[in-house]
Amino acid sequence: MGCYGYGRNTSPNIDALAREGTRFTNYYCSDAPCLPSRAALLTGRFGIHTGAVGHGGTAGDMRLQGAARGFRDTHIQNGLWSLFRRAGMYTVSISSFPERHAAWWFGSHLNEQHNPTGKGGMESAEEVMPTVMNWLKSNKDRDDWALHVNLWDAHTPYRVPKEYGNPFENEPLPAWPDDGAIREHLNYCGPHGLRDMFMYSGGDDSPYPRYPGSVYDAKGVKTLIDGYDCGIRYMDDKIGEVTAFLKENGLYEDTCVIVTSDHGENIGELGIYGEHATADQATCRVPMIIKRKDFLKGQAVDDFHYNVDLCPTLAEMFGLPPYAKWDGISYLETLKSGRKSGHEYLVLSQCAHTLMRGVRFEKYLYSRVYHDGFHPFPAEMLFDLEKDPHERDNLAAGRPELCAKGAKLLLEWHTEQMLKSDSQVDPLLTVLAEGGPMHTRGCLEVFCKRLAETDRGDYAAALRNKHPNGI
Repeated sequence: MGCYGYGRNTSPNIDALAREGTRFTNYYCSDAPCLPSRAALLTGRFGIHTGAVGHGGTAGDMRLQGAARGFRDTHIQNGLWSLFRRAGMYTVSISSFPERHAAWWFGSHLNEQHNPTGKGGMESAEEVMPTVMNWLKSNKDRDDWALHVNLWDAHTPYRVPKEYGNPFENEPLPAWPDDGAIREHLNYCGPHGLRDMFMYSGGDDSPYPRYPGSVYDAKGVKTLIDGYDCGIRYMDDKIGEVTAFLKENGLYEDTCVIVTSDHGENIGELGIYGEHATADQATCRVPMIIKRKDFLKGQAVDDFHYNVDLCPTLAEMFGLPPYAKWDGISYLETLKSGRKSGHEYLVLSQCAHTLMRGVRFEKYLYSRVYHDGFHPFPAEMLFDLEKDPHERDNLAAGRPELCAKGAKLLLEWHTEQMLKSDSQVDPLLTVLAEGGPMHTRGCLEVFCKRLAETDRGDYAAALRNKHPNGI
């Protein structure tokens, strides 16, 4: 997005909101991707505590609260929508997310839920916006409502309607990925590499023209990046329709607007394109922009923050008591006065495509890989994100002291979280025990066959050696 320094004009309406509010530049989902991130957002708790760290198996659900449960689950009782309700607001969500992931807990404390298409996240914004605008028109004279709108257009596979055209058709490729990276990535062997855009398959018959099944050159990379950027711009257009309606009806000034995401997207980082498979800067860093009339305008906050910080922030804003089991911290004072309120470091988790935990500290990202998801990842990685934001130069071998610091922070975090946990089991280990990340289960031989058929048999042999049990 432009407000985060991107050169293409993908987000003029969101950029305008950022100028009128606060933009967080180091804001991360604690657990990636979709389901774990939203579980963390809704509960204010890390996946290591909720148990929801994956897309399937035991880790595809939040843990039952067990003997401590009262008439209602107290974690959900202290969740995001509950805060709005306790503040006297009428709560509404327009989203297919609960159906897409069978995440029915997402609807707790919503007065209204709308699933406009029943397509489970494969819809485009033009199918969602009539419900959004009809609701706004019907409720514009109503006070105290909280409306959640979920747009999927920046999510793989990129599928903005053909009629929208391509605003970036005549623009060159962005600075990243450069020619050297593209040449390197054309030889990459791993799910969602350029030659295998559908994870374990590819080819020239993609049903999504903006999302090719295989990419063979810089022209194909441009098609893919244009597709992603069109998704962002298309979504931004629809956000502009909402803000225009609020302004036309005298509601904008008194409305708090929050723009965020559940995860980011690897566009070449670690050799992956069009996917969110890692615990790193590309997948876990998300936008967070908050506009409210009594908050600072045009502020950029560089402190480290998690998505689990939103629940404590809203609670303080509404004058509600904090929940003892929240893992986040409030940044209300930052919004009001600019005073720093961030975390010393962050721990990021991914258990759906790979099993990874990353530590974001100082200017570095330290990664520990427990299951590589059939990517050529070493067990340990270290990147200097100031010099190397796209994670090309793994410094682990040459900077053992920084790896030791990252590993120590990870160990301290893990010990602290397990001591606070209602369970004696780290859900990452549950995923491993159940056969690895959901998106790899039963896929090793499928991918090896694909590799052999595309002149990459050596890598297939290496994969089988690395994963002798097929896991």
